Amino acid sequence: MHASTNDRSDSQSPRALEGVRVLDLTHHISGPYCTKLLADFGAAVLKIERPSGDPARQLAPFFNDEPDPEKSLTFGYLNTNKKSLSLNLKSRRGRDILRSLSRDYDIVVENFAPRVMPSLGLSFDALRQENPGLIMVSISNFGQTGPYRDYRAADIVEYALGGLMYIFEGYDAPPLKHALHQAQFRAGTNSASASLMAMYHQRLTGEGQHVDVSIQECVASGLRDVVDNYTYTGAVRRREPNHRGDLTRIREVSDGYILPNPGITARLDWSVVADFLEAPELNDDRFNTASARYANPEALGEMMDRTFANKKMYDVFYAAHKLRFIYGMVQSPEQVLADVQFADREFFVEVEHPATGKVKYPGAPFRMEGTPWEVRRPAPSLGEHNRELLGEPFGYSDIDLSRLRAMEVI
Repeated sequence: MHASTNDRSDSQSPRALEGVRVLDLTHHISGPYCTKLLADFGAAVLKIERPSGDPARQLAPFFNDEPDPEKSLTFGYLNTNKKSLSLNLKSRRGRDILRSLSRDYDIVVENFAPRVMPSLGLSFDALRQENPGLIMVSISNFGQTGPYRDYRAADIVEYALGGLMYIFEGYDAPPLKHALHQAQFRAGTNSASASLMAMYHQRLTGEGQHVDVSIQECVASGLRDVVDNYTYTGAVRRREPNHRGDLTRIREVSDGYILPNPGITARLDWSVVADFLEAPELNDDRFNTASARYANPEALGEMMDRTFANKKMYDVFYAAHKLRFIYGMVQSPEQVLADVQFADREFFVEVEHPATGKVKYPGAPFRMEGTPWEVRRPAPSLGEHNRELLGEPFGYSDIDLSRLRAMEVI
């Protein structure tokens, strides 16, 4: 599937967020993902970048492994459907331009440290004087208040302080976190949801508001059953053991790894599991009941490992699901991109960018039949729309823009 990269789709389908205007002061991951979600469903998003560019432009991987601010594949994914205006908010002229721009926007999204926007004279209260109905969404590590408010953090710190790392990995090993930037993406998703809730209220009442998103709290929201368990019973959930006889243990097969989950079937009739795996030796008094399996984990694990070792991943997966067993496969990125389920739903899309050509990215995070997701333009180059946004609207000539550039305002 090739994504459209024009300003207007060839189809006549309306966009869910048509007419919503978003001023994007974000950088790195969490904020850009929030505004990407809004842009991909039709909002007009203007990305304000420092003259040196969003630091995400320096994030690997790069197209053809060539470090270049226009070839970061991470930046390219996070900033589809946006326009870019380079603007130095540390300069008086830059702040004046931003305040003027804010009058025409519904939502401002920023993910600076909590002290930054007030120090620039661009706090919610200051911008609300320009636009009384303005919504400001502020994403930060720990929120706008509290003793950790000004602490710095990375994704792994959010996992640790949010409590989620405590329950990951086996009980006999150090805690682990999910790979890459999952806390940041979770915060971006929550922020997009909060933006739309605040906008709904704004449409009903004309009132704007300040939305405070804490990445730590976004992580902690994943602790629902853990918190309930502790609150009501005093029990602390520990990380699960992962002994060799664990029926849900990842097993190596001849061409990869399979994730079996025969537990539900085993509770009814263990012989069904043995027959499915074509392993009559599993029909043994040491394994026929849950208590027997618990008492003989090493013997069971050794036999399960040996049974799976000669099987093929896809054969086991499809055969299991014919019997309504819950099985999964550990797919590599290459296998994910070739997966028939993704292909049938046309999930991955190609986006064409002037600096990279066609690059494949994940597509719609969910489907809306009447107002579909769409990539209308690739991520912008740095300051690509300076002339369009500052020329006629602000009366700046090309000479004026050159002066602003020389003064490091843009």
